[in-house]
Amino acid sequence: MDLPSTKPYLIRAIHQWCCDNGFTPYLVVAVDARTRVPLEHVRDGQIVLNVGYDATAHLSMNNDSIWFQARFGGVARDIAIPIGNVSAIYARENGAGMAFEPEDETVSEDTASSEPHRDSPPDPPPPPVSRAKLQRVK
Repeated sequence: MDLPSTKPYLIRAIHQWCCDNGFTPYLVVAVDARTRVPLEHVRDGQIVLNVGYDATAHLSMNNDSIWFQARFGGVARDIAIPIGNVSAIYARENGAGMAFEPEDETVSEDTASSEPHRDSPPDPPPPPVSRAKLQRVK
C-alpha cells in the first residue's frame, strides 16, 4: 500500500507555524513547465515567493499543488506550484524551516546528468536584502 507523501503536510505545518508566530513564510520553488509563476522573477531556475496571508489572496495548499494570487509590480498574477517543485519553506526573519529533496519529475535530464549527486538537501537562499515600501507623500 502506497502511503501519501509527507511533504505537503510538512509544508502546510511550517506555513502555519510561521503565520502563528508572526514570521513571513517563503517558498523556494524549482521552475519548470508545470509551474505558473512570473518568469521575469526566476533566477537560476528557481523563484522565492512570499506565501504569507498578507502577500497572497485565495491561498490554497492541497496534497498536489499550491495556488494563490499575488502582486508583482502592482499587477495581480495567478500562481500555481506543484508540490513536487517546492525545494524549501522557511521563515524570512530567522531562516527556520525545511528543505526538500527534488522529486524526479522536477529534475530535467540535462540537469541530472551534469550535476553531481548531493547527499544533503540544498540550503534555503538568504532572505532578500530589502523590500519595496509604499510612502505617502503629502
